[in-house]
Amino acid sequence: MGEDTGNGVLADARSAEEWLSHAQELVPMALVKAREVKGFPGRWKMIMSKLEQIPSRLSDLSSHPCFSKNALCKEQLQAVSKTLKEAIELADLCLKEKYEGKLKMQSDLDALSGKLDLNLRDCGLLIKTGVLGEATLPLSVVGSSSESETATHGHLKELLARLQIGHLEAKHKALDSLVEVMKEDEKCVLSVMGRSNIAALVQLLTATSPRIREKTVTVICSLAESGSCESWLVSEGVLPPLIRLVESGSTVGKEKATISLQRLSMTAETARAIVGHGGVRPLTEICRTGDSVSQAAAACTLKNISAVPEVRQILAEEGIIKVMINLLDCGILLGSKEYAAECLQNLSASNENLRRSVVSEGGIRSLLVYLDGPLPQESAVGALRNLVGSVSMEVLMSLGFLPRLLHVLKSGSLGAQQAAASAICRVCSSSEMKKMVGEAGCIALLITMLEAKSNSAREVAAQALSSLITVSQNCREVKKNDKSVPNLVQLLDPSPQNTAKKYAVSCLASLSSSKKCKKLMISYGAIGYLKKLLEMEIPGVKKLLERLERGKLRSLFSRK
Repeated sequence: MGEDTGNGVLADARSAEEWLSHAQELVPMALVKAREVKGFPGRWKMIMSKLEQIPSRLSDLSSHPCFSKNALCKEQLQAVSKTLKEAIELADLCLKEKYEGKLKMQSDLDALSGKLDLNLRDCGLLIKTGVLGEATLPLSVVGSSSESETATHGHLKELLARLQIGHLEAKHKALDSLVEVMKEDEKCVLSVMGRSNIAALVQLLTATSPRIREKTVTVICSLAESGSCESWLVSEGVLPPLIRLVESGSTVGKEKATISLQRLSMTAETARAIVGHGGVRPLTEICRTGDSVSQAAAACTLKNISAVPEVRQILAEEGIIKVMINLLDCGILLGSKEYAAECLQNLSASNENLRRSVVSEGGIRSLLVYLDGPLPQESAVGALRNLVGSVSMEVLMSLGFLPRLLHVLKSGSLGAQQAAASAICRVCSSSEMKKMVGEAGCIALLITMLEAKSNSAREVAAQALSSLITVSQNCREVKKNDKSVPNLVQLLDPSPQNTAKKYAVSCLASLSSSKKCKKLMISYGAIGYLKKLLEMEIPGVKKLLERLERGKLRSLFSRK
């Protein structure tokens, strides 16, 4: 049964049963020869113990009902036969002492031992992966669509099994095929992907070949982005090799690894693990030097990590504040700038030392300049809201804080407007500041914001107005606005969802010195609302109700 045909024609012509029979014949021959060898006793003892395990593995394979139909099984039997033949040849050389040198033979025997390990492991994996149970009919012979689907799944399972079985070059070919299949039908691949396949891919991330690493990380990036395998990827140890690729991979490898980390860092647990595995420094470096896509992905990953309070100090120690401010100023993509602003918002949320660091690095100026865009982002306003208490009013005014705040209230999303109103609440600690906010033109916009669908937006707008209205100049402006009384009365609604009640009462109390405003309050039903609010112990309700009821009585008498 000639094997060495050079082109493999004779070898491929044999059936799986013939290869099994051939391997079963070679095992006893190899053992007999091995036992006769006197030299290199330790190495041959190890080889014999592995040769003795082969019959049971062959038996496991041959007892499977689909054994003869599976191409992988046949290939595995070929590989086992080749290793057994090599064992016989090396034993012959040792018996005749016709080898080139002792060191060369020791190296050859170690290589043989490694091949036997691989054969034993791969035979076990063929059973374990379940790939032998898949139908292996060629697609052209399949009839119905369900049979076609079954065959496609069978082909994919075989492809995925090849990532775990055989030598590196065979895995490389399987990887090439998998990349092509994923381009055409990613969902189909995901539907048959198992944990053992994920583990095999993670192992290939550390392959010596840069090409294999690059293709593997491309597949892993697709898996991470699909959102269906994150926990498997992390538990199989994907983070350290991804971080190493971000550090020293090819351009494509860096990009795909960074995008993978971006997706995986969405959970706090994984974000902590990325920090623990030393991921912050290489990600920060990508923000400094990477191309546009990698830069945005790295910034987003660091933003995700910054959402975990206990790691913020570590991020700061790696210089992230300066890097994020630089991204705000010079980021290639708008997305990079947005992630940088959000990262600064997270970092400045609860730590005064970090807030001071952001201020000292020029963060307020950069955030304000970023807000000049046509669609000012909530994250930047949120970061400013966190920082206003850490800097003097004079500095804020000199940097153009109020014109930017007005721009956000006019043009920003509802979330950005809400953050701007919240910043007003924090910044208005003096009458002088309240007067400047009023003069900047914010009051009319806050009154309009009282009509927002979001309860939290209505609440913060009412809170800002209740602070501003304590200055007489601002109070006159609120009184002049036709929308102010009807909007505030609507916020007296006693339902639990309406959290703006106490601020609405405070504002209306300030306006009730005006006869015109009192009449309007009464006509919009304020008395009925206030009576319902009496039981809720909201400050000022009783006093405002008495004032309105007196006003109602006076108007009744004046009519008579």
